[in-house]
Amino acid sequence: MDVRRADERYPGGDPAAGITSRHAFSFGPHYDPGNLRFGALLACNEERLAPGAGFDEHPHSHTEIVTWVVEGELTHRDSTGHETVVRAGDVQRLSAAGGVRHVERNDAAVPLAFVQMWLAPLDPGGDPAYEIVRGIADSTPYAVPEAGAMLHVRRLAAGERTAVPDGAYVYVHVVRGEVRLGEESLTAGDAARITDAEALDAVALTQAEVLVWEMAAP
Repeated sequence: MDVRRADERYPGGDPAAGITSRHAFSFGPHYDPGNLRFGALLACNEERLAPGAGFDEHPHSHTEIVTWVVEGELTHRDSTGHETVVRAGDVQRLSAAGGVRHVERNDAAVPLAFVQMWLAPLDPGGDPAYEIVRGIADSTPYAVPEAGAMLHVRRLAAGERTAVPDGAYVYVHVVRGEVRLGEESLTAGDAARITDAEALDAVALTQAEVLVWEMAAP
């Protein structure tokens, strides 16, 4: 198990424009050849947008982009004609495939916080696709077969225990609260990269929200 703390994330964004980003993996000017990916996961970005702030239209290709809103509302528009508002509890996925452009903004009057995760597809190319699942239920896995991955969302009460899926690659990201994972204690923004996970539990030390990626060997 490789634990990465919240304060080890690479800072990014444009604070003067109301955008604060914290990157778990090598990203943009923070190039780190030893931290390019884990399993299919290429990025796990914590993003904060002030009211009225956002990312102007920009391109993506050959990436599965999964977004989890922590608080506030995210306005999404893309070049395939989708325009949606993503709220806390929704899972949004944009399959960039051979190429797509999109805009992400905070058009609300309150701050927006979200976690955005990028995964490498098993087969590059193809046509872009978009999906949103409203208010995904706790413990309901969300499959991203294009990347050989499964997302598990867990909302835990203090003292509650949950099994971490067995898998070649498992990535655990703490959205809020504090959990104990094996012998490690993780708080908001911390993450654990687990290889060959087997018979591992997470225990909530406080009320917590955790995102767990289960990924096959590439």
